[in-house]
Amino acid sequence: MASSDMRFCTLCYDDGTSEEAVTWCTECEVFLCVDCEKHHKKSRTSKDHKTISTKDWVKLPKFIQEINSQCSDHKKTFELYCPVHACPCCVLCVIDKHKKCQEMKPLSDILKQIKASASVQLFDKDLKDLKENFEEMIKCLNSRINSNDDQKLKAAEKIRSFKKSIDEFLIKIEEEILSDLETKHSKLNSEMNTLIQKLEQRANQISQVQGEFTEMKRLATELQMYVGLKEIENTTAQATKYIEDLKNDKIFDEKTLEVTISSSLQSIFQDVKSYGVVNISSGQSTLQIKTGRKDQAQYLAPSVPGVKDIKPSLLRILTIPEDMKSACFVACRILPCGNYLILDSSSSHLLPFSNDGMFMKKVVTFFGTSYDACFVRNDTVAVTLGLTNKTVLVDIEKNEIIESIKLSHFCSGVASDGQLLVISSSSKKTIVNLNDLSHTIIEGIEAGYVALFKGNIYGTNLVNQVCCFKSTGESLWTFQHDDIIHPRGITLDKNGLVYIASSGNNRIVVVSPDGKTCKTILSEADGIKNPLAIDINRETGMLIVSSERDEGENSYDSAIVYKILNVFLKENK
Repeated sequence: MASSDMRFCTLCYDDGTSEEAVTWCTECEVFLCVDCEKHHKKSRTSKDHKTISTKDWVKLPKFIQEINSQCSDHKKTFELYCPVHACPCCVLCVIDKHKKCQEMKPLSDILKQIKASASVQLFDKDLKDLKENFEEMIKCLNSRINSNDDQKLKAAEKIRSFKKSIDEFLIKIEEEILSDLETKHSKLNSEMNTLIQKLEQRANQISQVQGEFTEMKRLATELQMYVGLKEIENTTAQATKYIEDLKNDKIFDEKTLEVTISSSLQSIFQDVKSYGVVNISSGQSTLQIKTGRKDQAQYLAPSVPGVKDIKPSLLRILTIPEDMKSACFVACRILPCGNYLILDSSSSHLLPFSNDGMFMKKVVTFFGTSYDACFVRNDTVAVTLGLTNKTVLVDIEKNEIIESIKLSHFCSGVASDGQLLVISSSSKKTIVNLNDLSHTIIEGIEAGYVALFKGNIYGTNLVNQVCCFKSTGESLWTFQHDDIIHPRGITLDKNGLVYIASSGNNRIVVVSPDGKTCKTILSEADGIKNPLAIDINRETGMLIVSSERDEGENSYDSAIVYKILNVFLKENK
């Protein structure tokens, strides 16, 4: 053991010696050397104490090592637990700091099987989910860095490609204007060369006449000179007229060869200030983060009611009009406003009832047998239409279907948390994102009817099981009990307790959040008969259950509303 990790026997150290400790007693909270450990194990008061090796003790987090069983203020052993302040107390703490705190509990009850409790499992899951979240975020950001690098390369290629296009365009129009320049230059030179040739011919003629005139003066007679002058005069007159005609025709006007650059090209220097703009745009993230639990510390103390605490109290039974007593109630929901909504599969109608249990009106007629319904958000309700492989979204205020979602499988159960819609068949589940209606299919999970709670999916199946799994399809737990036969509807309260409509034995059963225990809270003795549907308002604790009602020799479908007692409703402090 490294010297920094060495611990000395507490008992020997108190006697003035330093013996290396080998164990730690978790109850005495002392280190023990080999000899002291032997005496510790033989002592009648400590032989049953749990010990761990010092090697294991140093592996504990530092803040755990610093926790002990005695109150630092009063040096008394912790014996009580205050649920108001969520802390352990000694007997003097109660007098000193907790006089007004109610319902002090024995600390031993709180710590009983704490490591096997649902809270420890939940924290295990929380830590795992958090680690996965961070890993997923890092993976997402690394992926974005790679995407940014790709985007940079594409943007640079776009810039170069555009520059190449500009260069090719400028080269083309440059060649065109140089060709035009060459043509006009050649034409101008050709015209002047032609004129030069003509002028040279005329000049030669005058030179010839000039020579002849010289010989005339030297050799001709007076008569010949007289007549010859007339001929010379005609020649010079014609040459003079030719020169005058050239001047009048502006043949010798100055012709300048020049180029004028297009104003559109010249304006580039004034109008174009930059090559372009580099922007960073934002879009909705596709990162899937697992939702963490709020107020996690409250799970450490059993202030949340358990299965044994759930006690429903009858409030009312819906009043069914005579002409609707042939209806088949396959879904019943409590709306946020307090009204009730029934799905009748026989007539394929939604049937709203007021909060006093009176029928209001019929909403929408569906084509195809309807199987289940759930509240989505605002005035929108989702209804599954079985064999048509469709689920429709209905605006119950406007009395119209506003969206039809076509799937690849049978549509049986449906649940929503306002952001997602889960639609189930016996072996497939489709998760629909309500923002863009994109689909994700999960296969291999047996659950015909479903519920959503804190990101997890809960379901019932034909083999008398209740299951809980992640939205990715990973199973968290499966529960089976003799009290649950042919389960149909499923719902959860705000504490994660799972309520099951067990149609095969006329019971309503509550399953614990960890899927380990259950309790029947309503049975045939309470008027429950063939319950198919169930729902609970997580804020008010109102519970509604579909049930057949006997009327003489006949029966009809109705729904019963219960209130979960105050033990469920009280907030955790």
